[in-house]
Amino acid sequence: MRIFVTGASGWIGSALVPDLVEAGHHVVGLARSDTAAEALATAGAEAVRGSLDDLDVLRDAAAASDGVIHLAFKHDLAFGGDFQGAAEADRRAADALGDALAGTGRPFVLASGLLGVAPGRVATERDRPATEGSAVSVRAATAEAVLALASRGVRSSVVRLSPTCHGEGDNGFMASLVATARAKGVSGYLGDGANRWPAVHRLDAARLFRLAAERAPAGSVLHGAAEEGVTLRDIAEVIGRHLDVPVASVAPEEAAGHFAWLGGVLGLDAAASSALTRELLDWEPVRPGLLADLDKGHYFQGAAATG
Repeated sequence: MRIFVTGASGWIGSALVPDLVEAGHHVVGLARSDTAAEALATAGAEAVRGSLDDLDVLRDAAAASDGVIHLAFKHDLAFGGDFQGAAEADRRAADALGDALAGTGRPFVLASGLLGVAPGRVATERDRPATEGSAVSVRAATAEAVLALASRGVRSSVVRLSPTCHGEGDNGFMASLVATARAKGVSGYLGDGANRWPAVHRLDAARLFRLAAERAPAGSVLHGAAEEGVTLRDIAEVIGRHLDVPVASVAPEEAAGHFAWLGGVLGLDAAASSALTRELLDWEPVRPGLLADLDKGHYFQGAAATG
């Protein structure tokens, strides 16, 4: 298939593109810069210059493809405090891509998230998060809109990714926790630290996106979770051991001061199952789990350790 990928040079995209190429697909990646375009060429992919705001570029590239995988998200805008703006840009892009694929029967795979799907219990693929009332709900509404494209002749699916999509080179949540522990001189967790986050290695996540494009039925919800839930205290203990700093609880009211932007989500209990996903697509994660990956040491060296 000729597959158009947004976010093709990003954290998961840079693992997905070679996986798709190796599987025999022709990849066309959205590239915002010369550097991104060169990286795509090196990986054996074709580049289309543009950004998530170039809706005509998105429509044309989707219409010329046999399928679309939409990974891109304005993380810099979201982490800078405007999650609402990032989520709204994502919705506009998803609508443009979906409109271009309507009536074709072609696959459209959207990246979404597992945080907030079913707080306090193990979320399954059958759960539907609230689509009103918060900035995060805007992204949930986008996922629902993509799933609804199944009624318009699109083989649409949504991959809800673990918040900890880990691996060497990660500069996301785990790298931020490491940087915070280094700066504060203490590896912290909120409250008793018993809350759980699902986790997946980025190479396993990349393969799930490929499988979804190849054969996920229309309207499928998939969970990119290799581990159902890793407690934040366990994570803090591994970080503390590697940095040789004490491990301690941080009071919820001090979360924002201690963890900055992470403070608003770090206390969520967001365990998630991927049993239905594994059964549907024969997806079996094979890469190291989160704690084992942390223990390999790469999070504590170079750029990942400094955030």
